[in-house]
Amino acid sequence: MTYDPILSLATAALEIAAAVWTLRGPGRKSLTQPVAAILTFLAAYQIIEAIFCSSNAASSLSFLPKMAFMVVAWLPPMGLLLVSRLYPANPRWVKGFAFFMFLVCTILVVGIALDRNFVTVSVCLIVFARYQNPTPLYQAYGIFYQSGLLSMLLLSANGVTNCEDLHTRRLLGQVLLGSIAFIIPSLVTVAVVPVAEAALPSIMCHFALLLAAFLTRLAWMERNADTMLDRAAPLEGAHAN
Repeated sequence: MTYDPILSLATAALEIAAAVWTLRGPGRKSLTQPVAAILTFLAAYQIIEAIFCSSNAASSLSFLPKMAFMVVAWLPPMGLLLVSRLYPANPRWVKGFAFFMFLVCTILVVGIALDRNFVTVSVCLIVFARYQNPTPLYQAYGIFYQSGLLSMLLLSANGVTNCEDLHTRRLLGQVLLGSIAFIIPSLVTVAVVPVAEAALPSIMCHFALLLAAFLTRLAWMERNADTMLDRAAPLEGAHAN
């Protein structure tokens, strides 16, 4: 089952285009910048995977699987930063938690860079990569990554429930739907497809195209906030009457 890089490269192209579109448009930079950063990190993973899975020079590119993990490590803290800027009343503890995750991520990335055995084997099959990670650092990485994604999902869900501002609630809804759309299918795929065992990072980054789509919609909604609110106002008035 030879690896085919077309899916990874096509996904990366879409995510890069979305990141550029997000940055060049109107909207609050406090929101569009983390959205563009997440899209860029997702694209970077796809490109790195396509390079090391398509190359015959495996020994000279042995650092690339480690780099793939280092790149996607920034996704949970960046997602939490986005949520903290949308969270109702913007409480300090949410922002503090996001920055704590950035600190943990920095420590893990440095540890991965220094650990020669963090990824010992990478096997590329069809459109994804399987990894073997024998070091305890990988266990810490897994706890950090999964707890970060779970926090992103739960906080966005709680924000949607408690937010009174219609526009902010809709934006948080995009984060929530995007998180659900790529986390659950990834876990199901790894659970029911035997060949996908040990391929969760790669599987998640492919399904993260769904997250990218919802984040792009978030940027579009932020860009068209005034128009959307003008349309919603008559409807709310009608319900009130």
